[in-house]
Amino acid sequence: MNPAATLRIVIVAPDTLIADPADPQAEVEAERSRSLRIGLLENGYNIVAVLPADVFLPDRLAQIGPDMIIVDAESEARDTLEHVVVATRDARRPIVLFTNDDDTTHVRYVVAGLAPDRVKPVLEVALARFQHEEAMRRELADARLQLSERKVIDRAKGLLMSRQSLSEEEAYARLRKTAMDKGLRLADVAQRIIDVADLLS
Repeated sequence: MNPAATLRIVIVAPDTLIADPADPQAEVEAERSRSLRIGLLENGYNIVAVLPADVFLPDRLAQIGPDMIIVDAESEARDTLEHVVVATRDARRPIVLFTNDDDTTHVRYVVAGLAPDRVKPVLEVALARFQHEEAMRRELADARLQLSERKVIDRAKGLLMSRQSLSEEEAYARLRKTAMDKGLRLADVAQRIIDVADLLS
């Protein structure tokens, strides 16, 4: 199966993205928007919705749960991008903005001039980059959790050592045995010991 077809894409675009013969810039943007969507469809991508960047965007994105969001808004790109970033704050997703702007200071999207044959490689790079960043975020969160738990365990060991005259090895062994007997994580047992000590102090 084509991997692109399994990727559920939502396009965020302003309501005004309609060709206006009296506005040459609107005509250019409408044509660029058509080219983007044609490029996505030609490459087998699954466009599940086209949404405006309004106050309902967070709820709509939460309901749909897309795998990727494409911002299609040349003239309103920065404002629209801010709406999308806010809307995905609690459920992070790769965000791609196709634009002719050379500003690459934003890190949550890929900047690229639009050509149908560039759509697929750009989206593949954006997805890979997002997955890499998310893996790094998870590793950092895991490292912080481990450090936090190590501090809790060390504090609980210190309490057992001082209050029950145990060696460090004995205190640790008691923590482990309690955790195994109760089917709890070592850090949870350590936190309970600290909580009880705080109540009694």
